Amino acid sequence: MLRQLPKPADPNLLVGIDTVDDAGVYRIQDNLALIQTVDFFTPIVDDPYTFGQIAAANSLSDVYAMGGKPLTAMNIVGFPLGCLAGEVLRDILRGGYDKVAEAGAVIVGGHTVEDQEPKYGLSVTGIVHPDEVWANAGARPGDVLVLAKPLGTGILATAAKADMYAAGWAAAIKSMSTLNKMAAEVFRQYDVHACTDITGFGLLGHLSEMAGASRVKVRVQSLALPLLPYAAEAAAMGLVPGGAYANREYLAKVSFAAAVPENIRDICYDPQTSGGLLVSLPSQQGKAAVEALRAAGIEDAAVIGEVTATGEGEIYVY
Repeated sequence: MLRQLPKPADPNLLVGIDTVDDAGVYRIQDNLALIQTVDFFTPIVDDPYTFGQIAAANSLSDVYAMGGKPLTAMNIVGFPLGCLAGEVLRDILRGGYDKVAEAGAVIVGGHTVEDQEPKYGLSVTGIVHPDEVWANAGARPGDVLVLAKPLGTGILATAAKADMYAAGWAAAIKSMSTLNKMAAEVFRQYDVHACTDITGFGLLGHLSEMAGASRVKVRVQSLALPLLPYAAEAAAMGLVPGGAYANREYLAKVSFAAAVPENIRDICYDPQTSGGLLVSLPSQQGKAAVEALRAAGIEDAAVIGEVTATGEGEIYVY
């Protein structure tokens, strides 16, 4: 649908819709650019406060994925006032407020509409130096790919609806509630060529956007993928969300080695909520970056693959 719309032509628009990136970036001074992004969704957990935290962390993540610092945020709310108590909305907003404060940003307002189903998220504004933007275009042959959070939130959410794998779901909630702030601070010490965060299009969807925007081919090592506890077991039982099948159907430039099991393939397509940063950086920096991330408490960080050559966004999982 976006292809039918005119493309903005402004020399100060550093990142727009052309490369399907995580946020827009607009230069306002030679040494200052604005990052703008928006995201909201329906509840993924039962507790209103935790839902607010997860939704806020997810919205803030796009600023970190562009290499920036979040400054302000505005609440976006849909809420069924006739069906749920006002205290539920208060707790959702309190969760968002606390997570935004943890990020060092401030909520400056927002907008609420009455809706049949609760929805919450943020419109976030951040800043970055124009020369230090992390776009999803820029991955280079010879780079390695580093992922900073484990995969499997969508699969474990599906399992939770069936009251299965409670320990895995608890780990997923902790992961989804964690800001990508520390990971971004660590990555700033390295030569980041490209960055994105893993959300609704899954690992392969967002990696496909990066590879396509960078015009490269990539390889992903399935055994190196960090997984949430019980994600593989839940996927093997068929507890896979519909979004994973939609992602699989959409992505045409992905191929798998025959040895990669079906449950790991499902995890590669699994839509994530508030997932980790995925960075392409020089191969000689990969090990040091992972060690620095783990020293900072990001224990699941891992090198998961490499950029092999120029190309048209092809991905091979082995």
